[in-house]
Parts: sequence; C-alpha cells; structure tokens
Amino acid sequence: MTTPTQPQVCMTLSALAATGATPRPSGETLAQQTWRIIAGVSQQLSNAALATQGAWQLAWLALSPDNANLAYIARTTDGSNQFAVVSRGTIGNITDILEDLDVGTVVPFTASGSPTLVAVSKGAMTAFTQVATMVSIPPPNGDVLGVTLPESAFAYPGTTLAQALAGMVQAAPTTPPPTVFVTGHSLGGCIATMLAPYLYTQAQSWTNVPRFALETFAAPTAGLQSFATYVNGLPWLSNNHHFNAWDAVPLAWSSLGVVKQDKWYPTPGPAGNTTVHDLFAVLNGLRKGNVYVQPGVQQQLPLDGDYSAHDPALINSTTADFMGQVAYQHANNTYLGLLQAPRIPSGPVVTGLSQTSGNGSDTVTIYGSGFTPGIAGFTSTVVVDFGPVPCVSKYVVSSDGTKVTVNVPDGVGIVDVRVTNTLGTSPAAPLGQFAYDGPAPLVVTGVNPISGPAKKTTVTITGSGFPKDAGVDFKDRASTSVTWVSDTQLTATAPLQVDDSQTVDITVTVGDIASPTSPGDEFTYTGL
Repeated sequence: MTTPTQPQVCMTLSALAATGATPRPSGETLAQQTWRIIAGVSQQLSNAALATQGAWQLAWLALSPDNANLAYIARTTDGSNQFAVVSRGTIGNITDILEDLDVGTVVPFTASGSPTLVAVSKGAMTAFTQVATMVSIPPPNGDVLGVTLPESAFAYPGTTLAQALAGMVQAAPTTPPPTVFVTGHSLGGCIATMLAPYLYTQAQSWTNVPRFALETFAAPTAGLQSFATYVNGLPWLSNNHHFNAWDAVPLAWSSLGVVKQDKWYPTPGPAGNTTVHDLFAVLNGLRKGNVYVQPGVQQQLPLDGDYSAHDPALINSTTADFMGQVAYQHANNTYLGLLQAPRIPSGPVVTGLSQTSGNGSDTVTIYGSGFTPGIAGFTSTVVVDFGPVPCVSKYVVSSDGTKVTVNVPDGVGIVDVRVTNTLGTSPAAPLGQFAYDGPAPLVVTGVNPISGPAKKTTVTITGSGFPKDAGVDFKDRASTSVTWVSDTQLTATAPLQVDDSQTVDITVTVGDIASPTSPGDEFTYTGL
C-alpha cells in the first residue's frame, strides 16, 4: 500500500474503537470485557495490511461502567512522535444512536477552555463527561482468549485520558514535535469535537506542548454556533469533519429533517415510506428548535455525491430496507471504502447450525466465519454461548475459522448461538437460533424470485423449521398453493393483492405462529 493519508489512518483508528463492543452473552465483568477489547485493538494495530501499517501501538484504554463509551490512546512506533486519542460512542441501532443524545436541552460546555459561553447539548455533555472521567484498569493475570496483552497498554493504570496523555507527551521527544490526533466515528466523532478543545486547553500547561489535529467521521453535532465558532478558532493542524453524502447520522442535528422527503436516496433507492418519514420527523423534533452547527471543514464523501456505494440488497420501499441502508451508509467499513482505505477484519459471524433444535449434550456444528483470526502473529481462541449459557466442554474449531463443533449446554427455550473472540461477538443470526426440546425456529431467510407479476408467480422460500402443514402469507393474504419440499424449503404461488405494485413480506405460518419479517423475505409485485 502507498503511504496512507491522514484521514485513512484516523478513520482506521476510529473503526478499531468498535472492537469487542458487545459484551459476551453469558456474561463477563467490565474488566474482562476491557481486557478482551485491549487484546483485539492490539491485534489489529499490529496488522500491517491496514492503513495504520502496523506502526501504532495501544498505550491506554478505558471503558465506561455501563459500556456506553470507550476511549483509547495509541502512539506511533516509527519515530514520528504521533499520538491518537480515539473515542467511541454507544454501539447500537441507528435509532438508538440518535435518541441517545438529549438535544432538546442546551448546557454550557464548562471544560472547553473558552473565555465566553459555549453551548452544547446536554446529551453530548453527559457523554463527554463520562469519557473524560473514565479510568484505566490494571492488566489481567495471564492471557486473554489465548492472546498475551502488550505491556504498553497498561503503562498508565488508574489514570484518566488527560492524565495518561499528559504523561506520554511530556515523556516524548521534543523533535519532531509531538502531534496529537483527536478522532472518532459517529458518536465517537461527536465526543471528539469536545475532547479536542478540552485536551488542547489542558496541554498548554505541559512542559512539552504538542500540536493538535481534529479529524471526525459521520459525527452528529454536539453544539450550537458558539461551540462551532470556538472550536474552529483554535490553532489546529487540521480540523476536518468527513461525512458520507448518503449517511443520515451526521445530519443530526442540523438538517435531519431532509431525510423524510419522499425520495432521499437516489435510484435505485430505497424510498422512504410513511413510517420512515414519521420516524425522522420525530427524531428531528427532539432538538426542540435548537440550531446545531458542526465544527470543522466539511469534507463530503464522495466529493461528487455519487451513490454507487450502497447495499443492493436493501432497495425496496420498506422500513426494514430503508433503515438497513441507513446502517450500511453509516458503517465503519463503508467509510473506509469511500476513503479507499483497507477495511478492518470482520469479527465472528454465525451463518447457520447443523441442527437448530435438540437437547443439552447434543453435538452441533456452528457455521460462519472469523472464528479464529490470525493477525500479525496473534491467534486467539473462541468461546461459544447458547443464549445466556456458556459452552464449557471442549470444542473444535476448523483451521479456516469457518466451523466450530460444540456440545450443547443444558438450557431452555429458543436462544441465539453466538461466538466471541478478541475481535468481538457475532450478532444474532436468523439461522443461528437453537430451540431446546421443541420444533426448529420458524425462519425465512430468502425468496426466489424476489419480484414478479401477481398472477402465476411461484416463489421458492428458504429458511428453517418448515413443517409439512405450513402456510405462506404474502403480506396479509394467504397463498392458495403451497408445496412442502423440505423443512428448509417451500414453494408458494403469489396471491393477488389490492395493490399489484408493492413490496411485501413473505411469512411462513404454523397455526398462530409466523416467521419474523426481515429484508430477506421481501417480494415485490410488478403488476398483474
């Protein structure tokens, strides 16, 4: 790879802050999760294939008591005397992210160092305060999931972010002058715009005063015009806010209302429906008339506003597709792709199970990817949970990291089977559910074709848990011709609809039970 640009490096560092954000389903202490995150971030910083090129090492990290926020400090090892302060906001769905910040109430940003009043949202101030007061923890006794943690990450135990950064910078060489990059993605970027002036003010009393640069990505806005004016007036090496032209999140809270127009996404869509419009109208109303202004030089990605970077599987005019596209446009790897930087490795992903029902002590193979990542000489082990119950017996992981064979622990009900390693915990997956003592979970994962006329279109439906007497509904109309092929496949003829040009969910029914809806079950009528 050629010499990476500053935005490529900072976005990569920002993306790594999401490592291990989901706690292990069977439970782990805050310290255990923190150590696992430290292991994962350290592994990825050692990866020479990323934009960070293996030239950075973790120097400090802290996680808030409620796992809502995280921050870390990394430093270069190539003699360039650079430091990065990276913040991470709440990890969750897009609606949760936007609702996290109390933007209807404005408070003074008392830690800004400004001689005049600077106004920020109460929610942003709460998040900043939590990050600024988090304290690092001591190292564990032994390794974490097979990875020995670097001593550099525990050089400043029991310190806050500002205390640790002060210790590092004042102990650093004066030539070249130390440089501190303050960066973050999403709510982490919002917090970074507040951390940067706070740390700049703190640093003016240090014996080795560093230069500061502020680089944020996809950030919702923290404050009003007074905040943006003050931040922009400080002597940064750079002060940039990078945003995807089709990402709704950085429109909060200056212009979020534009998303509720009929066709915000260009062709091929998706178009917003009434539910989407109402949702964004409500979210935009949370600011209660406050006028928020994003600091920094606004750097649009891509510069010409091209929409070719989108998820082609999420283009129907449904709420699920629209919100799924919103999440795709906001994702870390989407931003890395727009910046033409290498994407970060994916954590564990579960795609299916060899059997989706049974009892404790059954042997089940979990299929997926990323179960044993080997990065820059690290090889971590994995742990498996069936809902809140951990697998404690020995299990076997395939050499390519695509299969884990386990003995099912005792349990009850229908649970998500999830795999955890140092890069994170696999998200819940439709075909990753296991039902104790009962029929397999009823799930639709795909339909073929995905569109057709209302008359004589036969659709093949794939999934799991299909009994021979299963019915099939297209929206709220039952198909009159359903053929059972196997417990994972049915065929059904599309019934007529009142509106013969619409996208509907196909659900499989067994009595009063119906499969949950998702973008994977959508069928679009194309007329008669």
